[in-house]
Amino acid sequence: MNDRDNQINDYRSLLLLEELSRNNEMTQRDLSKKLGIALGLINSYLKNLALKGYITISAIPRKRYKYYLTPKGFVEKSRMTYHHLQNFTNLYKVARQDFQKLFRDLRKDNVKKIVFCGSDEVAEIAYITLQEFGIKLAAVVDTGQSEGRSFFGLKVRPMSDLKIIGYDRILVASFLKEAELYYELLKAGAPSEKILLRSGLPAPKDGANNGKPPHQNLWCGGKPN
Repeated sequence: MNDRDNQINDYRSLLLLEELSRNNEMTQRDLSKKLGIALGLINSYLKNLALKGYITISAIPRKRYKYYLTPKGFVEKSRMTYHHLQNFTNLYKVARQDFQKLFRDLRKDNVKKIVFCGSDEVAEIAYITLQEFGIKLAAVVDTGQSEGRSFFGLKVRPMSDLKIIGYDRILVASFLKEAELYYELLKAGAPSEKILLRSGLPAPKDGANNGKPPHQNLWCGGKPN
C-alpha cells in the first residue's frame, strides 16, 4: 500500500469516527450514502476501527447496531483531525500548482468548457484555480448524496446529465473517489480521451497490470479535437 492509499484510508476512518461521534445509530448503508464510500468498504473500516479499540459495536432490535466511540477512539479522532489539517495544507499547495499547469496547458490547446467530476476539497481547489484562466466550468457531476448539492452556485448533477452537457474535457476532481468516479464516467459513456485524472489512470478492473496504475504523465487525457 502506497502513501496515497494510506492517506485515503486514514481520511475515511476519520470521516467515520466523526459521523459516529455525532450519531451512533447510523446504519452502514446510511454511512455509505453520507460519505460516498462503498458499503462493503464501510463494513471493513468499521471492523478495523473496532479491532483497534476505537469503537464498540452493540446490537439493537431489528438487526441493527449502535456504534460508540471509546475514549481511545476520541483521542485518535483528535489526532487524525490534526494530521488531516496538515495534509490538507500540503494538498492545497501541490494541487494548486498542478491545476495551474493543467489549466494553462488546456487554455493553450483552446479548451473552452470543462466539467468537474467530484465535488470534494480537491474540486474546490480546482474551481478557485480555474478562475485565473478564462475556461468555463460547464457543470459539476458526482454520485450518491453529492447529487443536488450546491457547488459555488452550480447544482451538482448526476452522471447521466453528461449526455446533454456540452464540454471539451472532464476533470476528475476528488481525493477519495478518483478511481470510482473514473469508472462511473466510462459507464456513463464519457469518452476516455476527454477524461483528465490527477494521479494517472486507475488500474483496470480486470486485474491487468497486477492492480497497479499504468505509468503515465501526471495529467492523463487526449488533446482537444
